[in-house]
Amino acid sequence: MDISIARTFLEVVKTGSFVRAAENLNITQTAVSARIRVLEDQLDRQVFVRNKSGARLTAAGEQFQRFAATLVQVWERAQAAVGLPPGRETVVTIGVELSLWNPLLRHWLLWMRRECPEIAVSTRIDPSYRLIEQVQDGTLDVAVIYGASSRPGLVVELLFEEKLVLARSMATTGPIPPEAHVRIDWGEEFAANHQAAFPDRPNAVVSISYGPLALDYILEVGGSGYFRKGFIRPYLERGQLALVPDSPEFSYSAYFVHSAKADPGVMDRIRAGLRAAAQIQP
Repeated sequence: MDISIARTFLEVVKTGSFVRAAENLNITQTAVSARIRVLEDQLDRQVFVRNKSGARLTAAGEQFQRFAATLVQVWERAQAAVGLPPGRETVVTIGVELSLWNPLLRHWLLWMRRECPEIAVSTRIDPSYRLIEQVQDGTLDVAVIYGASSRPGLVVELLFEEKLVLARSMATTGPIPPEAHVRIDWGEEFAANHQAAFPDRPNAVVSISYGPLALDYILEVGGSGYFRKGFIRPYLERGQLALVPDSPEFSYSAYFVHSAKADPGVMDRIRAGLRAAAQIQP
């Protein structure tokens, strides 16, 4: 299949419109329609239903969407591998969860530049389920995620173990009411453990899926929330936060995930860099 067809399909999915897809791809609407017709002829299925409001996927189109993304990603990886910059032996594609990019990925990139200048690097940030899918389908070499489970064909290794601790802002004094507790999304396991530990706590007024944003919010308006202990250590030392005494702590481990078929030598170097980066996390 012509990769431009897959890219065009994905652009129509993203924009919901043949017209906007044509504008974004800098081609004519006629060219977009022609490419989608070729795709539908090859699949022998209609992938879009067009109407006045735009274009929506058919059931066949929904099935094809995941494969289209994989086709484009595999092609981009092939281009990167074939077109390596001078002096580079290989390229490694690594993906991490959003809450892990800073400082872990930043420290790892600096380590790779210093210790493995022969390896070209490509990084991406995605939810854990998408990263695992990409390792499984070969579009990603390595994923670093929280709460990984074993899957056929994948190697899952503990990278580091951290604690989630309950901290409160020191901007306000006195007891913090339960409704001032900010719920932070640390995954299903944490949610279940938190519910078991605080069965009578009312639903949170504010829920935030990204830890650093929740921290900024609590520092500004006061309140409490569960955070990675290493991440908030500087705030504890400066007196901006304090740990809530006698509150339960929860384990929160990060894992290094790669295909069982990956090059062992390359994985050894990536692993060494990640472990070194984990050691210098705040």
